[in-house]
Amino acid sequence: MPRKAEEMGALAVKRLEQPGEYTVGGVAGLRIRVYDSGHKYWLLRATIGGRVREIGIGPYPEVTLAKAREAAADTRMKIRDGIDPLAEREAARNALAAATASALTFDDATDRYLAGKLSEFRNPKHAKQWRSSLETYASPVMGQLPVQAIELAHILQVLEPIWRTRTETASRVRGRIEKVLDYATVSGFRQGENPARWRGNLDAILPAPSKLKKVTHHKAMPWRDLPEFMAQLRQREGIAGRALEFLILTACRSGEVRGATWNEIDLEARTWNIPGARMKAQRDHVVPLPDDALALLDALPRTESPYVFAAPRGGELSDASLSAVLKRMGADVTVHGFRSTFRDWVSETTAYPHEVAEMALAHTIPNAVERAYRRGDLLEKRRALMAEWAAYVARPDK
Repeated sequence: MPRKAEEMGALAVKRLEQPGEYTVGGVAGLRIRVYDSGHKYWLLRATIGGRVREIGIGPYPEVTLAKAREAAADTRMKIRDGIDPLAEREAARNALAAATASALTFDDATDRYLAGKLSEFRNPKHAKQWRSSLETYASPVMGQLPVQAIELAHILQVLEPIWRTRTETASRVRGRIEKVLDYATVSGFRQGENPARWRGNLDAILPAPSKLKKVTHHKAMPWRDLPEFMAQLRQREGIAGRALEFLILTACRSGEVRGATWNEIDLEARTWNIPGARMKAQRDHVVPLPDDALALLDALPRTESPYVFAAPRGGELSDASLSAVLKRMGADVTVHGFRSTFRDWVSETTAYPHEVAEMALAHTIPNAVERAYRRGDLLEKRRALMAEWAAYVARPDK
């Protein structure tokens, strides 16, 4: 019969200072280990499944001698009942880790979603606006809530205060919340329907944005007034004026013109090749350049900057610089409105088909069947159209 260890008292345990391992008795296999640092830790040595294992019970003095003996006795009872306490403990750790993971907050989910999507944003400003809108409207309500706990009531608490007064912003916030919660669901952090979904969900509660928001179009110059304006514009000096002139001649967007680089210009082919990364529709766009646009480019000063219309310090012109030209000229229109001017001119004065004008504006053709039949870029037809447009705007008598 094995010799029973002498039971150590609480005072004796307290006085242990020499590093080593000591049997304290009271429960078979109960020991206390003293480390070089002076710290002490309770251990139970027991046989589990034919193997001698050490089971940690806890640090001393947080776990007293009495509690260590009680825990050791309970552990031995489990072993006798066929339960592996080490496996049980591991399962408990895994369950805790899973519970912690599933408690991912909305703000954390937003951070993770954006970290994976940053490359899809066309510019850092867009990503910043995306995050800022959620921080302003969603985070105060549910930023610290686990994504699994977010319900329809939380979404309405975010949206209802701004749905009628700031409809466009509210609609964007709703869509962004929906994307974050979709990410959380796909990533295993939540289950069930997305409470921010519009169709078949919020559309039954909130009025449609189109019914609330009066559409405000960009102020556009009547096409009949454009030749006279163009003559005045060409008298003005400055790179911003030339950029605005080029924008009118090509019917392109402000960001496309301001971001134009010399390596996008093919003088021999008489085209401007805009990469999809800079286009609204994310598709490459080839712009045929009329004679006036080529002459404008030829007259521009060449600098070390890669930009065609470089700012004074060599970077990209700001959006405000083109608007400032219009303001100084007293024109109550927007830069973007010149695209509408072009579209009205095409419709009212030419016989060019609808798809030619839409492709000149780099608009996405909404009809899938029509898209299938319009796989080409209609470059030569667009070249003729843009030549007629340049000729028109150069005639101040019209």
